[in-house]
Amino acid sequence: MILRHILRDKGSLVHTISPQATLADACRRLVEYNCGSLVVCDRDRMVGMISERDLMRAMAADAGALDATLVETRMTTKVIVATPDDEIELIMGRMTQNRIRHLPILENGNLVGIVSIGDIVKAHHDRLCMENEYLKHYIHS
Repeated sequence: MILRHILRDKGSLVHTISPQATLADACRRLVEYNCGSLVVCDRDRMVGMISERDLMRAMAADAGALDATLVETRMTTKVIVATPDDEIELIMGRMTQNRIRHLPILENGNLVGIVSIGDIVKAHHDRLCMENEYLKHYIHS
């Protein structure tokens, strides 16, 4: 299975934020969208990501008031990405190895979606359940 199949089922909605927004804005959006990260975009180009983990690190480092600190100062800039044609087994390993929970999907340099580790696990689980049912049917036939 490839990421394109997950995006087909999940949709391509990606929650974004400007690098000039404040960390307080990022917190509000994470709560509003009930998600764990936002893609940081400047003029429709991905420039980074800001996650719950980034916000916690900023607070632990006493980086200043959340409403006075810009996203661009605390965002992750070396973002690991994937393509729609990447296999989920490869992506599971990449996400686990790099300890990331959200992965932007780029096609021809354009942001086309995002997947979470939960999306990957669900897709893998669904496929295994389907294979299990086929094997049961085969054995009992």
